[in-house]
Amino acid sequence: MTKYTFVSTLAVTVALGAAAQANTARDVINGYADLALAKYSDSLATARTLDAALKELVANPSEATHQAAKEAWLASRVPYQQTEAYRFGNAVVDDWEGKVNAWPLDEGLIDYVDTSFYGEESEENGAFLANVVATPAVMIGGQSIDASAITPALLQDLHEVDGVEANVATGYHAIEFLLWGQDLNGNEPGAGARAYTDFDAANCTNGSCDRRGEYLIAASELMLADLEEIVAAWGADGAARADLDGASDAEGISAILTGLGSLSYGELAGERMKLGLILHDPEEEHDCFADNTHNSHYYDAKGMQNVYLGTYIASDGAVTTVPSLSALTAAVNSDLDAEMTAKFEATMVAMQVMKDRADSGVEAYDQMIGFGNDEGNAVVQAAIDGLVDQTRTIEKLVAALGASEITVEGSDSLDNPSAVFE
Repeated sequence: MTKYTFVSTLAVTVALGAAAQANTARDVINGYADLALAKYSDSLATARTLDAALKELVANPSEATHQAAKEAWLASRVPYQQTEAYRFGNAVVDDWEGKVNAWPLDEGLIDYVDTSFYGEESEENGAFLANVVATPAVMIGGQSIDASAITPALLQDLHEVDGVEANVATGYHAIEFLLWGQDLNGNEPGAGARAYTDFDAANCTNGSCDRRGEYLIAASELMLADLEEIVAAWGADGAARADLDGASDAEGISAILTGLGSLSYGELAGERMKLGLILHDPEEEHDCFADNTHNSHYYDAKGMQNVYLGTYIASDGAVTTVPSLSALTAAVNSDLDAEMTAKFEATMVAMQVMKDRADSGVEAYDQMIGFGNDEGNAVVQAAIDGLVDQTRTIEKLVAALGASEITVEGSDSLDNPSAVFE
């Protein structure tokens, strides 16, 4: 990714002094941390509900328990995706995030795959077809790894094993793959179609049903521990909050804007959306096994908007409201706040069109980005355009609020599209 640095032209004391009659910068920084705690706590709560559903599926496999587990996974993604605005600007989050949301993954590391679709080998990944579920002793990088007991500790050791980022053994997407299986439909209708009998030792399909259930439970328990870690990090004595407490007001505001700008531009508009649209590749979608990518992108965008507005509605309906970046901006430049608020809303309108198109059954996200689908492509491009446009205004906030500088992640797919094909 390319990185772009935006430098303020105003002294921090000017902007922050003007804003003091409303909320101070420190009020906003503290509120930003409180909002993070609310979002990650909600993510943990929904992950606990998912964990219970997964354990019920493994204990009593059936169509009903399988469907309940999939619905619990989908529900767990809603709050988690809204936390991604806390990446990039907060080192504690960025260092941690790969344990729970790494993608894309070479799913052959985890379980059986259809090699006619997936491939027979990979020059980059020696664990491409390791199939831990079916293999008690896994050979990776010339070494034998004891996988006879599938535990959270084993999955930690396997995650990005052999230095390969595609060896994703943990987190939401490992669980997603185990619940749905491969999506073999390309740009045609349909998600993964794993049968519940893949978890039914008494009526087992595709072998190793007991170990597949063990992997699912281990992955869930590890994800709970990881989410508990990040909730603690945003607590009163946590590392993420301490970083902000130790930062100057200018640095704290910079952290907020860095997270918003980098997620908006390089990560979401670029790597997660424009790249797949350029390649028309269904493998370049975030929640690819479940065909949930439209929601993943929608709630990423929603998470950025609610950071700016200082409000979050949890899964149980509880509302958290904190001193907002919007109010801080309005005290300095009301026109700029109106512009920023409108840009976030315009992006959400475009994202809603995409979400409604998928939720109504017209077509899933992987169909929208398909080659020759001009209408679907245009829907996705409109959301990308909204994200790029809102980033330009986020950059303006740097000067208005006196943040010394921010570095925004770029993406070849936006900045140098020809490089995508090199």
